[in-house]
Amino acid sequence: MSKPLVIVESPTKVRTVKKYLGNDYNVAATVGHVRDLPQKNIGIDIDNNFEPQYEVIPGKQKVISNLKKLAKDASEIYLAPDPDREGEAIAWHTAQLLQGKNRRFHRVLFHELTKNAILNSMQNPLELDKSKFEAQQIRRILDRLVGYQVSPLLWKKVQRGLSAGRVQTVAVRMICEREREIQAFDPEEYWSITAHLQKDEPPVFPAKLLKIGDKKAKVSNEEEANAVLKELEGETYVVDRVIKKTVKRNPLPPFTTSKLQQDSIHKLRFSAKKTMLLAQQLYEGIDLGPGEPVGLITYMRTDSTRVSNEAALEALDYIGKVYGPEYRPDKPRFFQNKKKVQDAHEAIRPTNVLRTPNQVSDVLSKDQLALYTLIWQRFVASQMNPALFDQTSVSVKAGRYLFHATGSTLKFKGYLMVYDAGDGDKDDNKIMLPVLEEKMILQCNKLEPKQHFTQPPPRFSEASLVKELEENGIGRPSTYAAILSTIRDKGYVDLVKRYFRPSELGFIVNDLLVSSFGDIFEVPFTAQMEDNLDKVETSQANSLEILNAFYNSFKQDLENAGDKMVSVKGVGVPTGIKCPQCEKELHIKIGKNGPFLACSGYPECRFTRNYDRDDKGGIVMETPPETEETDEVCDKCGKPMLVKSGPYGTFLGCSGYPDCKNTKTMNGGAQQNQATGIKCPVEGCDGEIHERRSKRGKVFYGCSKYPKCDFATWDKPVDKPCPVCQSPYLVEKSTKKSGVYLKCPTRGCKYREDPQ
Repeated sequence: MSKPLVIVESPTKVRTVKKYLGNDYNVAATVGHVRDLPQKNIGIDIDNNFEPQYEVIPGKQKVISNLKKLAKDASEIYLAPDPDREGEAIAWHTAQLLQGKNRRFHRVLFHELTKNAILNSMQNPLELDKSKFEAQQIRRILDRLVGYQVSPLLWKKVQRGLSAGRVQTVAVRMICEREREIQAFDPEEYWSITAHLQKDEPPVFPAKLLKIGDKKAKVSNEEEANAVLKELEGETYVVDRVIKKTVKRNPLPPFTTSKLQQDSIHKLRFSAKKTMLLAQQLYEGIDLGPGEPVGLITYMRTDSTRVSNEAALEALDYIGKVYGPEYRPDKPRFFQNKKKVQDAHEAIRPTNVLRTPNQVSDVLSKDQLALYTLIWQRFVASQMNPALFDQTSVSVKAGRYLFHATGSTLKFKGYLMVYDAGDGDKDDNKIMLPVLEEKMILQCNKLEPKQHFTQPPPRFSEASLVKELEENGIGRPSTYAAILSTIRDKGYVDLVKRYFRPSELGFIVNDLLVSSFGDIFEVPFTAQMEDNLDKVETSQANSLEILNAFYNSFKQDLENAGDKMVSVKGVGVPTGIKCPQCEKELHIKIGKNGPFLACSGYPECRFTRNYDRDDKGGIVMETPPETEETDEVCDKCGKPMLVKSGPYGTFLGCSGYPDCKNTKTMNGGAQQNQATGIKCPVEGCDGEIHERRSKRGKVFYGCSKYPKCDFATWDKPVDKPCPVCQSPYLVEKSTKKSGVYLKCPTRGCKYREDPQ
């Protein structure tokens, strides 16, 4: 008798599932998706109701062949890919590939890879969810329509290799708009005044000026601050009001996907991508002993805070036994989901609360253990009693001035015994207030005026960008890690000291797309599209109507952009800056080494220059290293020749430019050569970079194939590839402050390695 076949998504799950099902079932994996839209063309018949044209993913023939072999005599096939839209699509495509006479397909959802969960799912199989599959399919079609029709436009107008995406472009837009808010921000000065007060004996405590008369205190400059100080001279400081209360701080819900990513970034310094990779490993199964793989956490792609009653009761029992009855609530705590949350899965929690981080520390890697600990602690804390703080607030009057101080002490740790969300270390908690009573006269030891300036909005970190995407309904939590990786890989943004900054390329592409595509790359439009996908999943919306409505607008924008979008390759982006040589306008263009300034009067005027941006986003032309005079004179006008730097390396140019435009390649005959072992970066050249010296003895580095190849640079190359843009080498730079450091030579790439 043939065995039923269970098909999971990941090979890692096979052992875990097979352990609990035994030899009565065959278990195999699809290893991800088995069919998808073709890579070489759009793969959508737009005129035929957007019919997708699926094909087997290259390299998956062997996997499919094995599945067909195992399914050959099986009448019952259980499809168990991940319990989300992507998993439903995998199940759907697998069923189509394995269709056979008298063969029945069942959908089983493993929300956690434990014995009870797996056996229960197998005993209660479901039908394939067509609505969920359609939600995945329409998302895939929308992404393909945008990506495969806008990206070629960027190749034509900007440069090859660029991409646009329905969601990734909105993420880049958020980062660009935040950067421009920062650039446009004008700081305003303000002053705080703090009175350092005490009773007859210490402790001294700080109280900040809160009101002047009946209005909120506003001290704008030093002159106003000095006037306040002068008026306070000789005033008596009297306790006006004392309020004592116990403040309760409740624990946070267990993790959703986005909250896990945010906390992991903050607390563990893991990227969103790394967080999801580790969470996948913990979900799919860890070998706790010889032949004992078990899933340690529930499914890690969820936006629900729901937990099962069984898991909550298990946590309460553990809390009472380990931490004591005062930490255990009388009943489980359940958290309200936000609106529009898909509640198919529980929150992310340990599959067994008794499996503490300490118990699994020997079988987990350092990073796996760190993430598991975070998940375990957050879940256990979510079922504990609140933390209690004794808080005292005091108001002190001095003439018409009112000062205020707040101090608090921890009365009962509650959930903070297990997990601190990071909000338990506020300044108020550090202030020790003496016992104070109303009408008590205090001594003022000193008045401390302090100058401040308002701050611009902060740049996005990975955590805050994930939070912004989630709060605006952009994308899904399961896609955030991929979005953050893509926008960096394409060079649209740089991650500088853990904060996103748009690159010049990012600004250029963003401006072109936003100006050409109206609604499609707006936050509200993208959020509404996510709502539409959710409605398709719950059978509340028609997918064809959504596609038609989207494409009618998009098609018109696409046609207009083809005609009207500025060609950065050709005309370039106008800057409003005059060319220093002919006074025509300079335009931004993009070359193989990134953006640069070029005269719009080309070819009559060939002026080009690298540039940077100041703090306000204004263009600042770089001063080229072309002032080194040589002993050689121009053979046309007799003026000294200068060492100049051009797009193809270093050369000699006449100091009489633009009246004399004579140039010469640098003479390598009298130079001492020393091989660096680094291949020449010029495409098609098989030379090697050598260390050389100019006639005046200055060291530079040039190609061994000179004069056939005139590549040259002043910076010492180092045989180490750039991890960001894959430049084959880095160069040495130095400053007085930082000393020697390594930097990528590719224009536009800001990668550097700071001194060790």
